[in-house]
Order: sequence, then C-alpha cells, then structure tokens
Amino acid sequence: MRTVAVLGGGIGGLAATYYLCKSPQVTKVIVLESSSRFGGWLWSTRRSDGAVFEHGPRGIRPAGAVGRNTLNMVDDLGLGGEILPVTYSHVASKNRYLYVNKQLHRMPSGISGLLQTVPPFTRPLLLSVAMEILVKKGKENDESIHSFVSRRLGKELADIAVDSLCRGVFAGDCRKLSIRSCFPLLYNAEQRRGSLMLGMLLGSGPSPVVPTGPLAQRSIKESWAQWSLSKGVESIPESITEYLQRSGRVQLHRDAAVKHITPSASGWKIHLEDGVISADHIISALPAKALSSALPSSCQPLIQQLQDISTVTVAVVNLEYEGSILPVTGFGHLLPSSEDRGVLGMVYDSVPFPQHNRPNGQTTRLTVMMGGAWFQEVFGDPEAVTEECLLARATEAVQCHLGVTTAPIWSRLALQRDCIPQYYQGHFQRVVNDVIFSGRTAVEELLETQV
Repeated sequence: MRTVAVLGGGIGGLAATYYLCKSPQVTKVIVLESSSRFGGWLWSTRRSDGAVFEHGPRGIRPAGAVGRNTLNMVDDLGLGGEILPVTYSHVASKNRYLYVNKQLHRMPSGISGLLQTVPPFTRPLLLSVAMEILVKKGKENDESIHSFVSRRLGKELADIAVDSLCRGVFAGDCRKLSIRSCFPLLYNAEQRRGSLMLGMLLGSGPSPVVPTGPLAQRSIKESWAQWSLSKGVESIPESITEYLQRSGRVQLHRDAAVKHITPSASGWKIHLEDGVISADHIISALPAKALSSALPSSCQPLIQQLQDISTVTVAVVNLEYEGSILPVTGFGHLLPSSEDRGVLGMVYDSVPFPQHNRPNGQTTRLTVMMGGAWFQEVFGDPEAVTEECLLARATEAVQCHLGVTTAPIWSRLALQRDCIPQYYQGHFQRVVNDVIFSGRTAVEELLETQV
C-alpha cells in the first residue's frame, strides 16, 4: 500500500525501519545510507584476540520509557543472551570521578557523601539540595544549563559538576546548552512543581507508555544501571539489518548519498548520484545539515532552522595497556572546562566491561574523549589535525591524570566529525530528539497508529 524511504542508515534510521516493518500498512521500505556501513555512531572494533573497543556510545541505560523501549527491541532481535549488565552495586556505578586541580576526586554518593564536605566541593551537597526548595521559579521560557543550575543549586555545582557532566554527555558547553532541550525533566520539575526536589519526588509530568518486556523486567529485578553486549553495541545495528533483510520488505542501500528531494504528484522523488527513487513518504534520520542541503528551496524556513543547529567533533582515542594500571577503580572521570578545555574525560572500559578485555593476559582498556565544543580552539581544523597529535595528547592525559608511565600496547583513533548536535537556548522551538525512541515515534505519527 505504501512505500516509505528512510534517509540515513544510522541507528535512528534503522530503528524507524524496524518499526515500519511491524506495520501491515507498509509494503516497502527503502533505506538510503551515504557511507559504506550501517549503524552510524554505534561502531565497535572486535579484534581477532577477542578484545572489543567502542568508538562511540558504550554503556546503555535501561531506565525510563526510552530505556525499556530499547530493551524490548533488543529482546525481539534475539540479543538477550549477549547482554552484559552493570548493576547499581557494581564499582563502576558507585565510583565516578572528577579531575580537578590536577587530582582525581570521587563524586559523593550515598547519604554520608551528601552530608559531608567532599573535595573538590567546599560545602556538603545536601545543603545545596535543601536550599533549592526555597528558590523561586524562573520566568524565562528557556535558559542555559549553567544559569539554571547556578540559580537553583549554586555556582560551584554548576562550575564543576554540571560543566563536567555536559562535557561528558554532550561534549558541549553548559553556558550555551539549553536546560529545556537537554534536561527537560529538570526544566519541567521547576515549571510544574516550583522545585527540582519536589519534581523528582512528586513527578513532573506524564511520560510515554512503553510496556515492560521480559528483558526490561529483568533489568528492574537485577537493578541494572547500564548494559552493553558481548560483541559491542554495534551488534544492535547489525541485528536490525539482518532482521530487515529477512523481512523481505526492505531494500538496503549503502553508498547512496541523497543529493536532493523533490515533491511529486504521488509523493516524493529522491535524487541520488546514479538515479532517482520514488516514495509515498519520507522519514529523515539524516544530520540536520545534510537534510537542509537536500530539501527543495520551497522549504526555506525549515532549511534555515536545520542550518542553525550546531554540531561538535569529538576525537575518541581507544588505548590498551599491559597489566592493571589504574590508580582508582570506577567508571571513569570527567574534567570541567576550567581544568583542561581539550580533554573531556576518560572511561575506564575494563572496569564496567571486563568481558571486552582480551581473554589471555591482563590488560587495561581506556577511552579518552577530546575536543567537542573546544575542538577548533585546542586542536584547530578537524580536517587538518594529525592522528599523531591527537594520540600524543591522549597518552599524555593518561600519564598526567592516572600516573601511568608505560606506553600503550595498542591504540586506535576515531575522529567523529559533527557527531553530537548542540541544543542551544531556544532549541525547543525547533525539534525534539531521542534516537531509537524517536524512530518509533516518527513511524507512529506517519501511520497514525501505535507500533
């Protein structure tokens, strides 16, 4: 009955196609991916000796409607047996660090951590939390994350903890990022309850209804904080691709960059390098700028909005060291921008996921993240920077932060260009995002039914 073209074969495009295949209303789906591989930023290296390294996202959170939705999909794809759960009681969940004033500081956790003054902070966190209830509600329809947290919880928390968090999550500058778009839960808590604490306790609005499947039930019962897969998170797009091929309703095209799209009498024409494809409907999972250059000129207001969305480039450096070299045990550490603008943070991959280490002989796997909103300022043009320069900076950071004096026995650099969109103040007036779940939402809106 309908032919749907999905532009982009990253995880968002593949998820949308997966949900389209669940509907009897859809006869054919055509997936157009510009690169030579599907999966986008979900990218894992599996070495012949059994070691696994992630060049993009690694641990996936199971919490909330979005987390349940992903686990339901993973279950349906038959990946349940490959899950590597990390529970809340695991050392990687309990120990997270900040690197401030050239020292590693364990982030406060538990009641005792909230009651005491824990460096690098100069007063107990509980004091900031308790005082927050008395702060008046903001009057602006949006503000920067730094401004919001400074106003409600104090400048110190904003300067150190929240600055670091935003660098770890968005590779971005909390002084520019939007509270409403990046942390809608916190914005809504203030708007609806007048306080973050009351919002957390009483709820700050409705959330999407997603059934709790067997894997999601298991995650609750076993208290998972995050999870990965035995062969890395790239198993998800690989399994979706296999599922789509088996469906018999999907055409998957690699190396098929969309040049431009034009409306036709029956729907849309999609112009590629070597031909034209017709479709009744289009779902775009392209980066904003790629979509803006493909749209017809009649869509000028939308083109401008898409072009206004900034992105940042992140250098992801995977390092492997012989033996056990970590001075502390935990998930990893982040740095505020005041400490080092170039290095965003490190993940101690061998701690949460030792199963990804090579099976013979003890090693330590680390990932150093660099650049983000500060890439140009620190490293210059991403097109001109050398691999040697970035690898040297990453190994130097490991030496300074962790006191490691030996050289890595293996390294891999992935320069992820324009990989994270930056939701600056006012972004809520443009679009909303959450990759796998938004793929499902786009399909439900198109088909006017739940999938």
